[in-house]
Amino acid sequence: RVTAVTSVLWFRRDLRLGDNPALLAARDAAGGDGVLPLFVLDDVLRTPAGAPRLAFLYGCLRELDEATGGRLVVLRGRPEDVLPRVVREVGATVQRYLDGWGPALAVRPDALIYPTVHFGERISYEHLVPLAAAGLRVGLCDPGSVNLGAADADGVPTGGLVYVNSFETIARVFEICDQHQLGPSLAIYEPGFLQTTMAWWRAGRLPRGAMVKLYFSAERGYAGAAFGLSPTVKALDAYLEMMEGSGLPWAVSVFGGDVVASPVARPALERGGHLHLGIEFYGGDRTPTNVELVSEAVALCNEVGRPVATPDQAAEILDLPRR
Repeated sequence: RVTAVTSVLWFRRDLRLGDNPALLAARDAAGGDGVLPLFVLDDVLRTPAGAPRLAFLYGCLRELDEATGGRLVVLRGRPEDVLPRVVREVGATVQRYLDGWGPALAVRPDALIYPTVHFGERISYEHLVPLAAAGLRVGLCDPGSVNLGAADADGVPTGGLVYVNSFETIARVFEICDQHQLGPSLAIYEPGFLQTTMAWWRAGRLPRGAMVKLYFSAERGYAGAAFGLSPTVKALDAYLEMMEGSGLPWAVSVFGGDVVASPVARPALERGGHLHLGIEFYGGDRTPTNVELVSEAVALCNEVGRPVATPDQAAEILDLPRR
């Protein structure tokens, strides 16, 4: 169940839940569960504090997190910078997602849904924080950077768009997923994205519930120019060799093509993988609906002998953290 977050409760010195007038006011304004509890670690105050005082603070925050059902958001920075950013995320981006998801969740409250990256003045994943507080179980991370663009008449890539996710950004996203119990959906545009993913896995620091989505590129790619690897069995096997022994769940997708009709769909299912599809990625001569694309995927799964999972079964396959 995903609940709209409409109030932010900023815990400062008073970390009590009982007999807390601010909490009661926020709860009444939000209508129950729609309160985002927030604590800001201000380095100006934290740095001069001694070890015993910090240990006491961290212990109180752990207790407060448990008391709020794991919903406490802890962010580092100056309150005058952090609070407006969180309020903007809660008041705008988050509500748009919840409004869009509402009709689907009304029919399938058990559905597993996750958002996109937030494109604003900069790439941001901070909207995952209030969405997690609203009940989201699946997060996302694009663990790398890639050139994206069109192609000229000769097929040569053009344009200046570089989709950038620095190692620092990736670390921040994984921190969010760990803290707020989100299983990250990992988009692999290029082999380097998977190299980074596997480095985190080998270090034992990849968040629980991670799923690898192998993004192959048709000739037209995202906006006219191909990227990464083409949808071939050899390319699929190269990726699987990189993941060998990890046990990570994975899926194949084709940007600018038809994944079900591609050379990698059936081999992926036969090798234990899954299918990632939808009209966002589809490219071809026809204009199918999402229902038609999913129906074609289900038919292929039935041919291969791979039963389609329910949302609860999918959560178990992905090993999503339980709340």
